[in-house]
Amino acid sequence: MLVGVAGAVIPGLPGSSLILTAILVWGFIHGFSGMGFALGIAILVLLLSILIDFLATYWGAKQSGASKWGQIGCLVGFGLGFFGLLPALPFGGPLVGMLIGPFFGAVVGEFLYRKDLEFAQRAKISVRAGIGIVVGTVVGNIIQGVLALTTVIVFLVTTWPPISG
Repeated sequence: MLVGVAGAVIPGLPGSSLILTAILVWGFIHGFSGMGFALGIAILVLLLSILIDFLATYWGAKQSGASKWGQIGCLVGFGLGFFGLLPALPFGGPLVGMLIGPFFGAVVGEFLYRKDLEFAQRAKISVRAGIGIVVGTVVGNIIQGVLALTTVIVFLVTTWPPISG
């Protein structure tokens, strides 16, 4: 579950699904006694996390005026960063790549999309789009982290009395 909480905040790790899996494993071992509420919260948080992922990125893109090209670039940058394929990042591994890759990907995608503008204006709009998408993603990850931590606390509070008693 602790890995799940970390995964809710770190991009690319399945936080809420890890927490739900841990609760299900616990339930199989202990017979699901008194776990209905915690299990329901975990399922709800998993569904909310998926929605928050989408909405936070969309919100960040919309607030900054990013196009679909910027959003696609963000995803491509994330993938390249995750696998350590960004040439500017010979250090830091996947974690740094997952944080920096989406920004650079969004900037490149938006820059390619805005080819009808002059260079300085293209660059300004592209950087703004990159920052907006990354800010939206970070805000979404923080919300997911709070939800994940809440799920673990609910699980502990609802299952602790039956275990200790």
